[in-house]
Amino acid sequence: IMGVLNVTPDSFSDGGRYFDADAAVAHAVRLVEDGADLLDIGAESTRPGADAVNEAEERRRAIPVVTAIAKAVTVPISIDTSKAAVAQAALDAGAVLVNDVTALRSDHAMVDVVARTGAGIVLMHMQGTPSTMQQAPCYDDVVGEISSFFDERIRFAAAHGIERRQIILDPGIGFGKLLVHNLTLLARLHHFTQFGCPLLVGVSRKAFLGQLVDRPVQERQWATAAAVAMAVDRGAGILRVHDVRAMKDVVQVAAAISRHTTLSMKAQHA
Repeated sequence: IMGVLNVTPDSFSDGGRYFDADAAVAHAVRLVEDGADLLDIGAESTRPGADAVNEAEERRRAIPVVTAIAKAVTVPISIDTSKAAVAQAALDAGAVLVNDVTALRSDHAMVDVVARTGAGIVLMHMQGTPSTMQQAPCYDDVVGEISSFFDERIRFAAAHGIERRQIILDPGIGFGKLLVHNLTLLARLHHFTQFGCPLLVGVSRKAFLGQLVDRPVQERQWATAAAVAMAVDRGAGILRVHDVRAMKDVVQVAAAISRHTTLSMKAQHA
């Protein structure tokens, strides 16, 4: 379970709630107490239509919080950024993972930071940028196209000194996708296990769930639970969520059922 902590004024779900450093640290401790296995700290909103934040402002928001949280908790910390300088500063402050929604495409120095430090790297698929990604996204074959994207990004990373063991893949649910694309990706998530990298899935409270159940952001916990359970059954190893305590239970039960299903099928064919 990856607990989400946004130190932003405008994130779609919790923007502004943890903008204060003390509030952010207190929430981080609470997420860990609730069962988070790692924390993802972001200082620039990547919601649909979000405006970019400059490097200085992102550093000002993120680094004091990362520094304080690294002293307050023992779980690994991820920095959600596409800027190399912010990533480097966060890694120096105690983070061990970079969650780059642009998959090393935005800042050409990012690949060198990850290779040099040996940090983990999340390679996420996104069509367009946060400000444009939901403007009529289009795919002929969403699973095939994202598979090709992952293959190219993994090769790029390897060519620049990043080892396969450092890489986590994220199909980018809600990032440049329509409802049908998101549902297809979740239904066929197992396809991406072919790359041998952990799969990270972020469905928590997202707009596509609101389309399905017609509920506002803060009332999408049950819809999130259903999507999380399906993702676990289809191969997701890391679930990025806001409601850690509830989703921890969902993941544990879904994983147990999935394991039992696999064992039962093997026994039948033995």
